[in-house]
Amino acid sequence: MTKNDPIYKTDALIAQDIDAYLEAHQHKTMLRFITCGSVDDGKSTLIGRLLYDSKMIFEDQLAALEADSKRVGTQGQEIDFALLVDGLAAEREQGITIDVAYRFFATEKRKFIVADTPGHEQYTRNMVTGASTADLAVILIDARKGVLTQTRRHSYLVHLLGIRNIVLAVNKMDLVGYDHSVFDEIVAEYRAFAQSIGIAEFTPIPISGFKGDNITGPSANTPWYDGPSLLPHLEAVEVDGTADQERPFRMPVQWVNRPNLDFRGFAGLIASGTVRPGDSVRVLPSGKTSKIARIVSLEGDRDIAVAGESVTLTLRDEIDCSRGQVIVAAQEPLEVADQFEATIVWMDENELLPGRAYWLKIGTQTVSATVAQPKYEVNVNTQEHLATKTLDLNAIGVANITTDREIPFASYAENRDLGGFILIDKLTNQTAAAGMINFALRRAQNIHWQATDIGREHHANMKHQKPAVLWLTGLSGSGKSTVANIVEKKLARMNRHTFLLDGDNVRHGLNKDLGFTEADRVENIRRVGEVAKLMTDAGLIVITAFISPFRAEREMVRSMMQPGEFIEIFIDTPLEVAEARDVKGLYAKARSGQLKNFTGIDSPYEAPETPEIRIDTTTMDAEEAADLIIARLIP
Repeated sequence: MTKNDPIYKTDALIAQDIDAYLEAHQHKTMLRFITCGSVDDGKSTLIGRLLYDSKMIFEDQLAALEADSKRVGTQGQEIDFALLVDGLAAEREQGITIDVAYRFFATEKRKFIVADTPGHEQYTRNMVTGASTADLAVILIDARKGVLTQTRRHSYLVHLLGIRNIVLAVNKMDLVGYDHSVFDEIVAEYRAFAQSIGIAEFTPIPISGFKGDNITGPSANTPWYDGPSLLPHLEAVEVDGTADQERPFRMPVQWVNRPNLDFRGFAGLIASGTVRPGDSVRVLPSGKTSKIARIVSLEGDRDIAVAGESVTLTLRDEIDCSRGQVIVAAQEPLEVADQFEATIVWMDENELLPGRAYWLKIGTQTVSATVAQPKYEVNVNTQEHLATKTLDLNAIGVANITTDREIPFASYAENRDLGGFILIDKLTNQTAAAGMINFALRRAQNIHWQATDIGREHHANMKHQKPAVLWLTGLSGSGKSTVANIVEKKLARMNRHTFLLDGDNVRHGLNKDLGFTEADRVENIRRVGEVAKLMTDAGLIVITAFISPFRAEREMVRSMMQPGEFIEIFIDTPLEVAEARDVKGLYAKARSGQLKNFTGIDSPYEAPETPEIRIDTTTMDAEEAADLIIARLIP
């Protein structure tokens, strides 16, 4: 024995060894990568093999894995490596990956975070989630099957999401006898497709996740292959982090740190560039300028900070800056706009409804946004642009987006953090889509709000009234138009200036080009909302009678108005009562199938949850309802 043996080591020496190990581990570079491809191409098995070969499995995990492998009944295989990654019960039962599984492992040279993404088309949205933060993609192909539809779909998405380091792992080479010609044919077919979608380079590797061929080192079974093995390639591939540092400085503000009156700092992750004390910066979208006073981190003040680091910046001047705004280099500011063209990957079970308001989260900012009818949908197999009015689950399309305020941004090609966004359904709070900004629309930069000398307050004062929108909603036949008409007559007798917008009347003119699909209903209400807003600017009391079946659109109109001006009135009539009236014969046609998308029959009605006024028509007549509304409007 020597004094270097563990038995002779003191606590201090052991502590030094641990510190040295942690120090070396801390400064290793990190590579985030995904595995993707079609169903049963061996993605989970490959990741399990990497974890196993990199000694990232504890003995108790290994014992449990061996027991699970025997229970599942893997075909003669002692260990089913896929079980290391397939964590959901449903995944193990079906032998497929459903959710995105993230795993961490490390070698002597590098740390890794790998995302195992699903192969089924119905889980494409999960694949997009895993790819959104990846630096490299391992696209697997079953050597027996060749290039499949999902291979093309995932390759297209990988390229679309900005991943430029691609490994084409031709898996299960053991099942084709390690045939060199099979490998060459697959690589040639994939190269032709890759070039058609703009993938200039990729690294093809013949592997067997089952046998371990060309995973950690060269395999004797492929003497004809002289390229890199998979793990050494992952250890050596260069991640283009320096490019982010060479770009102009940008930092979205995540948090305003104000522990006391003597300190006010702006914390965030630097998206690109380099910053030093004394640098001139600009806060967007306000455009206010200042200089960096300090760069504060956990280790203390710093002389420099670069892309990828989280820091707190203090400014020399007391200027307005809050969460969601972006601090940028003063001489190289970001664009600011409220209209964009974007590529959208739809991720919701419910289709896109053009004109509906969604939350758009970009960087650290969340704004309200509407999506126009898509310009086209992309066929990922042929790259053909298909005409469409909406986007369904997993569809990829290009559309214009309008936000309710100007936001600073970069194109996704320039910066993922400042060009990538998600759309969130306002009602369910579920992620509806992921998107990538292509560019700002030119009209967004050329069209400006024209200030006028006579404003809405002057218009209202001339009429001696407070503007308002009385929004009557309810089923067809509930009595909305009857009540609205009585309300307007009573207000006219009180010398109030009003205008009645009725659903049927509007469809004869302004909205005569719209049908009754969900998308058309959304656009119908959006247009009515814009008209109502203009009328309140003119000082009018606007009375509307629309079914307006969706809560999201009623809330969208509410958000257009000044606080307190939108009064939602639910004409609460049971379906059976409204149908019994059937003054226009619409319910009878809907029941017989002659009238499609009719609210209450084959199209939903989302009743208001907290309306300002609820009219129960089973206990109140139209005159009483009108009096109740006027009493709420004019106390």
